[in-house]
This record gives sequence, structure tokens and C-alpha cells, in this order.
Amino acid sequence: MNLPNILTLSRIVMIPVFVAIFYLPAQWSYVVSAAIFAIAGATDWLDGYLARKLDQSTPFGAFLDPVADKLMVAVALTVLIEEHASFILTVPAMVIIGREIVISALREWMAEIGSRASVAVSYIGKIKTTAQMVSIIMLLAVPPGGTIAWFGTALLYLAAVLTLWSMVLYLQAAWPDLFPETEQRQ
Repeated sequence: MNLPNILTLSRIVMIPVFVAIFYLPAQWSYVVSAAIFAIAGATDWLDGYLARKLDQSTPFGAFLDPVADKLMVAVALTVLIEEHASFILTVPAMVIIGREIVISALREWMAEIGSRASVAVSYIGKIKTTAQMVSIIMLLAVPPGGTIAWFGTALLYLAAVLTLWSMVLYLQAAWPDLFPETEQRQ
């Protein structure tokens, strides 16, 4: 167990704390839950940086890091859907969560057949993640409605569009392995 792995585990531990604070009947719960989510996002960057810098990458960390990320984002989007009770927010959240499930399954399957590198994280995925994290922090920080919430929702739509775009790129990269008979006919 090294520092990057401890940071990754801390994100998972933060999830129930985040949810409990979000649902506290206090006005400050919005800002504090947004801060917890922001800290989790910062540990995501930091654990990867430290793993590379200190040469402490481990199979456990490589497995757990994306799991922790997806859990935190899915839980945050779920509480936001419930809080806002809005179709407008539900659509991009549904796209983002659905894409994460599809791409996780695709990566797992590609790893099984030895083609994991063809579905590596792309630059668009990094931009998508940034837009997604900023939008979730904005939406968590304030009650539903208002300028910040609308801007956060717009940014979440941008993240959803980038999510679909990156999913198409991943599927294109995996297409020859998913449908080898199509490649043989050409």
C-alpha cells in the first residue's frame, strides 16, 4: 500500500461522507459537499501524478483508480438528479453514467483479448472529465436554480457531448476486434 493507492482509497471513503453532508438540512451542505467532491477530484489527479513521479504504479492502483472515479461521479450525478428533479439534468447525467458503463465493459473485454492499448484514455476524454468535474462542482455548490446552476447544467451538457464523442472514438478503435468478420470482408 503506497501513497497513491491511499489517495485513491480515500476517494471511495469520501463517498458516504459526501452523501451524508449533501443531505444535511443546512444551507452550507451544498458548498461543503462540493468541496468534498473537488478534493476527490484533486486526489484523482494527485494519485496519478505521484504514482508516475515516485514510480509507484501498481496493478491494484491501476484497477482501483478508475473504479473510484466512476463511483464518485455516478454518486454525485445521482444525488444531483434527485435534488434537481429535472429532466434537463437527468439527460446528460444518464448519458455520462451510461457511457462509463459501456466503456468500462469495453476496456475489460479489450484487456481480456490483449488489445487494451487500443482503448486508452484520449485527449477528448481528459477535456470531458474536466468539464464534467467543474460542472458537478458548480451544481453541488448551489441549490437548484440560479445562474451558477444553469451554467453548471450547460457545462454538463458539454461534458455529455464530449462523452458521446469519446465513446464513438473508443468504439471505432475497438471495431476491428468487436467485428473481425467485417474487417475480413473488406
